Amino acid sequence: MSAAAKVMPRRPGLRERMREFAGRHRSTTILLGMLAITLVLPFIVLLPPFSGFLTQNVWVEQFNTAGIYILLVLGLNIVIGMAGLLDLGYAAFFAIGAYSYAAVASQFTGIHIPFWPWLIMGAIIAALFGVTLGAPTLRLRGDYLAIVTLGFGEIVPVFFTNSAELAGGTNGISAIDRPSLPFDVNIAGQCVTCFSASQPWGFYITMGLILTGVLILCYRLQDSRLGRSWNAIREDELAASSSGINTVTTKLLAFAIGASTSGFAGVFSAARNVAVAPVQFGFTVSFTVLAMIVLGGMGNIWGVAIGGFTIFVVQQVFLPQLTNFFNSVQVPILSDIDFVQYQFLLYGIALVLMMLFRPEGLFPNVRRRRELHTESAGAEELVSPDEATPEV
Repeated sequence: MSAAAKVMPRRPGLRERMREFAGRHRSTTILLGMLAITLVLPFIVLLPPFSGFLTQNVWVEQFNTAGIYILLVLGLNIVIGMAGLLDLGYAAFFAIGAYSYAAVASQFTGIHIPFWPWLIMGAIIAALFGVTLGAPTLRLRGDYLAIVTLGFGEIVPVFFTNSAELAGGTNGISAIDRPSLPFDVNIAGQCVTCFSASQPWGFYITMGLILTGVLILCYRLQDSRLGRSWNAIREDELAASSSGINTVTTKLLAFAIGASTSGFAGVFSAARNVAVAPVQFGFTVSFTVLAMIVLGGMGNIWGVAIGGFTIFVVQQVFLPQLTNFFNSVQVPILSDIDFVQYQFLLYGIALVLMMLFRPEGLFPNVRRRRELHTESAGAEELVSPDEATPEV
């Protein structure tokens, strides 16, 4: 028997087997991962140094807000990261979802539709407006598409501001109905089915379920024929059209599906805050979500979700605590700085550094990383015929 025949195949290690399982059972992996994250996060904040920043209920309330931004990040990642369509007015769909629920679940109109069915309806309404925005922009690319979407994002808050009879004007709509369940479940002294500022666990569990469903949808889309069509359009729209891809319907679906997750976030935000106003949906929201995608890793679903969560925690928790720390120890110069007011300066510095040293993001998509490093890799691997060493 030859020596080659005696070589036994290497048994795959635990990491390889887990990766293979995750590849074959993507939805189950996401479900188990989100279940673990949802259960672990409230207990991590009980440990130092997190326990010294905020109480557990306040942390959970912050996680609910972070979930809203993660939903926005996942939706915009479909439009920008997968389909390559630059959208600078994404906050408009967020506003449409929020105002749609506020209009049908408050004393403003006297209608009180429950939260649960409207959670789906709000996503559908936002998707329809996504198609409305996408239809006139099918021939536009790059900077021109960015300008049109930016205009749409500015028009929607102005419309709500000037529509006192339809949307409450500058004051918006208040006293919005919260979600409710016909029963109460208490675990370790916490009401996990209550929806209030002091008992935010119901919102926390609801957000976990919504994020799980959206993540499964995003991964299913990424690996589907539609996801491959989005990638082809992002690479070269003309080549994709020549290959038989219907670029019209494909781009419209990107706008619609991306807007639907923003509708989820809008309905959830309106129910949680019990009030909506035009100032909540300005350009800063669109810019913040876009910065989260770029820093997290455009095109990578888990990457943008982790990036969005990290940036939100830094913005809402770390910067205020940093300001309080320097005020308490009275450090010269630093004690007079409110770091929260300089958050966009920090965003700008972080974006510049990312574009210079890691343009693919902290958690890059494999395909995008190859695209951005093709030239450098090609320069290193390129060998002229004269320098090539002939095989022996």
